Amino acid sequence: MSTKRSFIPIPPPAPLPEAEELDARAVLDGYLRGDYDIVCILGPTASGKTKLAVSLARAFNSLLATSGGGKAEIISADSRQVYRGMDIGTGKDLEEYGEIPCHLIDIVPAGARYNIFEYQRDFENAWKDIRSRGCVPILCGGSGLYIEAATCGYAFPEIPPDEELRERLYAEPIEELREKYAEIRPVYDPSVMLSKRRLVRALEVALYEQDHPAVRRAELPRKTYFIGTLVSREERNARIDRRLDERLSGGMIEEIRGLIDGGIAAEDLIYYGLEYKFVTQYILGQLSFQQMRTLLSNAIHQFAKRQMTWFRGMEKDGVGIHWVKP
Repeated sequence: MSTKRSFIPIPPPAPLPEAEELDARAVLDGYLRGDYDIVCILGPTASGKTKLAVSLARAFNSLLATSGGGKAEIISADSRQVYRGMDIGTGKDLEEYGEIPCHLIDIVPAGARYNIFEYQRDFENAWKDIRSRGCVPILCGGSGLYIEAATCGYAFPEIPPDEELRERLYAEPIEELREKYAEIRPVYDPSVMLSKRRLVRALEVALYEQDHPAVRRAELPRKTYFIGTLVSREERNARIDRRLDERLSGGMIEEIRGLIDGGIAAEDLIYYGLEYKFVTQYILGQLSFQQMRTLLSNAIHQFAKRQMTWFRGMEKDGVGIHWVKP
C-alpha cells in the first residue's frame, strides 16, 4: 500500500505596508503645535534607522535655524548600544551622528545586565532634559520593548509579575477590563484600550500602585509620531549579510576577544546574544569560522523578522506608524 506524504503549504510573507513620503516640515510643525511630544524612528536591523534619524534631525535644524529655536537630539532605543566597549558588534556607527547629539549610548560597562526599568528611568531623564532646553527629541532604535517603555505613557514598576492576577484578567472580556482600568486612572494612551495584552499589563501596574502609592510615576511621552524604515525582506537580508561580513573583517572578532582578555566573562558576552554569542563561541573554539558565520547570519535574519512582527503588532494594537523608504 502506497502512502502519500501530505504537505502543509507555507503562507507567503505578509505584504509590506505602503510607503509614505516623509515631510520633515509637517512633522516638525506638528511637534511645535503640541500634536505630539516626541518623534520615533523604528525599524528592523539594517534598515537604515540611524541614517534616517540623523537626516531628519538635520532637516529639523535647518528649519529651526530661521526661528532661533532649539535643535534636534537623538535618544537611542537599542538594548545593547548602552554598553561601553561593545561598538562594532552593536553597530553604534557613532561617526554617522556627526554634530547631532545622541543619548543613552555607552552609559554602562560591558558585562553589566542593564534592564528595562533602568532604561525607562534613563530615557525619561534624557527626554525631559532635551525638552527643557527647547530642543526636539527623536527616539531611534529597533528594540521593541525599549520603544514601548519610552512611549507607553506609564512607568514600568520593578515588581515581580503577578501570574495569578494576569490569568484572572485574561479570562475577562476586554470590555470589562476597559471599565476597570478607566475606574482606576485616566486613559492617557487610548491605544492601551485596544490591546488585551497591554490592557492586562496596565491593570496589573495600576492595581499594584493602588496598594503601593510610593511607586515612582514616570513623566513619559503620551503622543508619539512613529516613523518606520521600510525595506523589502530580500533587501534587508542582503544588507544584513553584507554588513556582517564587513564587521567580521573590520575588527569585531578582535573587539570581542579584547573584552574577554579584559576580564569580561564569556557567559556574560554570550548572554548579550547574536554577534557576542556566536563570535565568543568561535573564540572559545566551540565553532569553526564558517559555522559561526552561518549560524550568526541566520540568527540575525530571524531577529529582524521578529522585530517586524513586533512593529506590525504595535499597529494591530492601534499604534499608527508612518512607513517610509529610507
